[in-house]
Amino acid sequence: MSATVPPAQPVKELVVSVHELARQPGASRQLDLAVKAPMGMGSPVIEVLEGQELGLELLLESVLEGVLASGTVTTEAQGQCVRCLSPLLLPVEVSFQELFSYPERVVAATEAGDLDNDSLQVIDDLVDLNIPVRDAVVLALPFRPLCQDSCPGLCSECGVELAGQVDHTHAKVDPRWSPLEQLAIEREEKS
Repeated sequence: MSATVPPAQPVKELVVSVHELARQPGASRQLDLAVKAPMGMGSPVIEVLEGQELGLELLLESVLEGVLASGTVTTEAQGQCVRCLSPLLLPVEVSFQELFSYPERVVAATEAGDLDNDSLQVIDDLVDLNIPVRDAVVLALPFRPLCQDSCPGLCSECGVELAGQVDHTHAKVDPRWSPLEQLAIEREEKS
Protein backbone atom coordinates (compact mmCIF):
# COMPACT_ATOMS: atom_id res chain seq x y z
CA MET A 1 0.00 0.00 0.00
CA SER A 2 1.22 3.47 -0.76
CA ALA A 3 1.54 6.15 1.91
CA THR A 4 -0.60 8.64 0.01
CA VAL A 5 -3.21 7.79 -2.58
CA PRO A 6 -3.28 10.08 -5.61
CA PRO A 7 -6.66 11.18 -6.99
CA ALA A 8 -8.39 8.75 -9.33
CA GLN A 9 -7.99 9.22 -13.05
CA PRO A 10 -11.21 9.14 -15.09
CA VAL A 11 -12.15 5.89 -16.84
CA LYS A 12 -13.36 6.65 -20.36
CA GLU A 13 -15.72 3.63 -20.36
CA LEU A 14 -17.66 5.28 -17.52
CA VAL A 15 -18.63 8.18 -19.76
CA VAL A 16 -21.89 6.88 -21.21
CA SER A 17 -24.05 8.24 -24.03
CA VAL A 18 -27.65 9.07 -23.15
CA HIS A 19 -28.53 10.45 -26.56
CA GLU A 20 -31.55 8.14 -27.05
CA LEU A 21 -32.85 9.04 -23.55
CA ALA A 22 -32.30 12.79 -23.51
CA ARG A 23 -35.48 14.78 -23.03
CA GLN A 24 -37.76 11.74 -23.24
CA PRO A 25 -39.09 11.32 -19.67
CA GLY A 26 -39.93 7.71 -18.93
CA ALA A 27 -37.39 6.25 -21.35
CA SER A 28 -34.79 3.94 -19.81
CA ARG A 29 -31.76 1.90 -20.72
CA GLN A 30 -29.95 -0.91 -18.88
CA LEU A 31 -26.22 -1.51 -19.19
CA ASP A 32 -23.79 -4.08 -17.81
CA LEU A 33 -20.22 -2.82 -17.85
CA ALA A 34 -16.87 -4.31 -16.84
CA VAL A 35 -14.14 -1.69 -16.51
CA LYS A 36 -10.68 -1.48 -14.97
CA ALA A 37 -10.41 0.48 -11.73
CA PRO A 38 -8.37 3.68 -11.88
CA MET A 39 -5.59 4.46 -9.43
CA GLY A 40 -6.65 6.02 -6.15
CA MET A 41 -9.85 4.17 -5.24
CA GLY A 42 -9.36 3.78 -1.52
CA SER A 43 -7.11 4.73 1.36
CA PRO A 44 -3.61 3.75 2.45
CA VAL A 45 -4.95 0.77 4.45
CA ILE A 46 -7.49 -0.61 1.94
CA GLU A 47 -8.11 0.09 -1.73
CA VAL A 48 -9.36 -1.27 -5.00
CA LEU A 49 -6.09 -1.76 -6.85
CA GLU A 50 -5.53 -0.05 -10.17
CA GLY A 51 -6.60 -2.42 -12.95
CA GLN A 52 -8.93 -4.46 -10.70
CA GLU A 53 -12.20 -5.21 -12.50
CA LEU A 54 -15.27 -3.17 -11.56
CA GLY A 55 -18.55 -4.79 -12.55
CA LEU A 56 -21.44 -2.36 -13.05
CA GLU A 57 -25.13 -3.06 -13.45
CA LEU A 58 -26.59 0.25 -14.53
CA LEU A 59 -30.07 1.66 -15.15
CA LEU A 60 -30.33 5.05 -16.89
CA GLU A 61 -33.75 6.70 -16.71
CA SER A 62 -34.82 9.92 -18.37
CA VAL A 63 -36.68 12.29 -16.01
CA LEU A 64 -37.83 15.90 -16.41
CA GLU A 65 -34.73 17.31 -14.71
CA GLY A 66 -32.18 15.12 -16.50
CA VAL A 67 -31.01 11.51 -16.40
CA LEU A 68 -31.18 9.39 -13.24
CA ALA A 69 -28.36 6.84 -13.05
CA SER A 70 -28.86 3.95 -10.62
CA GLY A 71 -26.48 1.08 -10.33
CA THR A 72 -24.55 -1.52 -8.42
CA VAL A 73 -20.77 -1.83 -8.42
CA THR A 74 -19.06 -5.11 -7.53
CA THR A 75 -15.32 -5.52 -7.08
CA GLU A 76 -12.69 -6.63 -4.59
CA ALA A 77 -10.54 -4.47 -2.32
CA GLN A 78 -7.15 -5.38 -0.89
CA GLY A 79 -5.57 -4.11 2.27
CA GLN A 80 -4.27 -4.91 5.72
CA CYS A 81 -5.94 -5.65 9.02
CA VAL A 82 -5.30 -2.60 11.20
CA ARG A 83 -4.77 -4.79 14.29
CA CYS A 84 -2.55 -7.66 13.13
CA LEU A 85 -1.33 -6.27 9.78
CA SER A 86 -2.22 -9.47 7.91
CA PRO A 87 -3.29 -9.02 4.28
CA LEU A 88 -6.99 -9.20 3.53
CA LEU A 89 -9.32 -9.32 0.55
CA LEU A 90 -12.71 -7.70 0.90
CA PRO A 91 -15.57 -8.22 -1.56
CA VAL A 92 -17.32 -4.93 -2.33
CA GLU A 93 -20.88 -4.59 -3.58
CA VAL A 94 -22.39 -1.14 -3.34
CA SER A 95 -25.32 0.68 -4.91
CA PHE A 96 -25.47 4.28 -6.02
CA GLN A 97 -27.99 6.68 -7.48
CA GLU A 98 -27.19 10.04 -9.04
CA LEU A 99 -29.18 12.63 -10.97
CA PHE A 100 -27.42 14.19 -13.94
CA SER A 101 -29.21 17.47 -14.60
CA TYR A 102 -29.65 19.14 -17.95
CA PRO A 103 -27.45 22.27 -18.15
CA GLU A 104 -30.39 24.67 -18.46
CA ARG A 105 -31.97 23.16 -15.32
CA VAL A 106 -28.72 23.67 -13.43
CA VAL A 107 -28.53 27.33 -14.51
CA ALA A 108 -32.16 27.97 -13.54
CA ALA A 109 -31.82 26.19 -10.18
CA THR A 110 -28.55 27.98 -9.40
CA GLU A 111 -30.06 31.39 -10.18
CA ALA A 112 -33.01 30.55 -7.94
CA GLY A 113 -30.60 29.50 -5.17
CA ASP A 114 -31.96 25.94 -5.14
CA LEU A 115 -28.78 24.18 -6.31
CA ASP A 116 -25.05 24.49 -5.89
CA ASN A 117 -22.58 24.51 -8.77
CA ASP A 118 -21.25 21.04 -7.90
CA SER A 119 -24.20 19.13 -9.36
CA LEU A 120 -23.50 16.60 -12.09
CA GLN A 121 -24.72 17.43 -15.57
CA VAL A 122 -25.63 15.83 -18.87
CA ILE A 123 -23.04 17.34 -21.21
CA ASP A 124 -23.28 16.75 -24.98
CA ASP A 125 -25.69 13.84 -24.32
CA LEU A 126 -23.08 12.14 -22.12
CA VAL A 127 -23.05 11.32 -18.40
CA ASP A 128 -19.75 10.82 -16.59
CA LEU A 129 -20.19 8.09 -13.98
CA ASN A 130 -16.60 8.33 -12.68
CA ILE A 131 -17.47 10.47 -9.64
CA PRO A 132 -20.55 8.54 -8.44
CA VAL A 133 -18.85 5.15 -8.93
CA ARG A 134 -15.66 6.23 -7.17
CA ASP A 135 -17.57 7.86 -4.30
CA ALA A 136 -19.78 4.80 -3.80
CA VAL A 137 -16.84 2.38 -3.74
CA VAL A 138 -14.57 4.50 -1.52
CA LEU A 139 -17.35 5.21 0.99
CA ALA A 140 -18.20 1.49 1.15
CA LEU A 141 -14.66 0.58 2.23
CA PRO A 142 -14.13 0.26 5.99
CA PHE A 143 -12.17 3.03 7.69
CA ARG A 144 -10.44 0.46 9.93
CA PRO A 145 -10.45 -2.90 8.09
CA LEU A 146 -10.20 -6.03 10.24
CA CYS A 147 -9.45 -9.63 9.24
CA GLN A 148 -12.16 -10.60 11.76
CA ASP A 149 -14.13 -8.62 14.34
CA SER A 150 -12.45 -10.44 17.23
CA CYS A 151 -8.86 -10.01 15.93
CA PRO A 152 -6.63 -9.64 19.02
CA GLY A 153 -3.88 -7.89 17.05
CA LEU A 154 -0.18 -7.96 17.91
CA CYS A 155 1.59 -8.22 21.25
CA SER A 156 2.60 -4.74 22.37
CA GLU A 157 5.80 -6.14 23.94
CA CYS A 158 7.25 -8.35 21.21
CA GLY A 159 5.04 -7.88 18.13
CA VAL A 160 3.97 -11.51 17.78
CA GLU A 161 0.51 -12.10 16.28
CA LEU A 162 -1.81 -12.99 19.17
CA ALA A 163 -4.37 -14.96 17.16
CA GLY A 164 -3.76 -18.60 17.98
CA GLN A 165 -1.47 -17.82 20.93
CA VAL A 166 -3.91 -17.91 23.81
CA ASP A 167 -1.27 -18.29 26.53
CA HIS A 168 1.13 -15.61 25.26
CA THR A 169 2.41 -13.52 28.20
CA HIS A 170 5.48 -11.64 29.32
CA ALA A 171 6.86 -11.54 32.87
CA LYS A 172 6.07 -8.13 34.26
CA VAL A 173 8.57 -6.76 36.75
CA ASP A 174 7.63 -3.82 38.87
CA PRO A 175 9.98 -1.01 37.76
CA ARG A 176 10.84 -0.33 41.39
CA TRP A 177 12.46 -3.78 41.60
CA SER A 178 14.46 -3.51 38.37
CA PRO A 179 17.73 -2.48 40.18
CA LEU A 180 17.50 -5.65 42.26
CA GLU A 181 16.81 -7.70 39.13
CA GLN A 182 19.94 -6.23 37.56
CA LEU A 183 21.98 -7.20 40.66
CA ALA A 184 20.67 -10.76 40.40
CA ILE A 185 21.70 -10.93 36.74
CA GLU A 186 25.20 -9.64 37.54
CA ARG A 187 25.52 -12.13 40.41
CA GLU A 188 24.55 -15.00 38.13
CA GLU A 189 27.11 -13.93 35.54
CA LYS A 190 29.89 -13.96 38.16
CA SER A 191 29.06 -17.49 39.29
